[in-house]
Amino acid sequence: MRRDEEDREILLYYLSSNESCAMAYACCMEDKKSEVKAIAEENVEIIAIPHEKLDEWLVKYPSWKSYIFNSFTQRFNELLKSLESIAFHKLDERLIKYLKNKTKLSGKTSIPLSHNQIAEEMGTSRVVISRLLKQLENEKKLVLYRNEIKLLSSF
Repeated sequence: MRRDEEDREILLYYLSSNESCAMAYACCMEDKKSEVKAIAEENVEIIAIPHEKLDEWLVKYPSWKSYIFNSFTQRFNELLKSLESIAFHKLDERLIKYLKNKTKLSGKTSIPLSHNQIAEEMGTSRVVISRLLKQLENEKKLVLYRNEIKLLSSF
């Protein structure tokens, strides 16, 4: 995610098992500090590569170069989808997609999230998210608990 000057955050993309962060590579190539923040939702193993090796391996190993550029392409496409979603989809549609992505990534129908956390990741207010979640609960698509949301089969 990325934070703006007013300390608001917006989710850029998710990383799953065996994926890598294109922003980390971009910063590494330019030897500069990252402008994004990553939050692990589960235990992770991180492999750190010295930035000198990144350049060396790009030339030396075609498969590494392909992996890096595929990662850039994948993340870029995800960012385009996020931008498209913000520009062309209503917030309730974005919230449904967000919740479906969360359950897909975790493999569980219950998501341990507060309304505030969702609002921060989606770049909106907690009040708006609470209203939309309550509407989905009234439609029998989910059940709200304290800091947890359970998606029902009708979702």
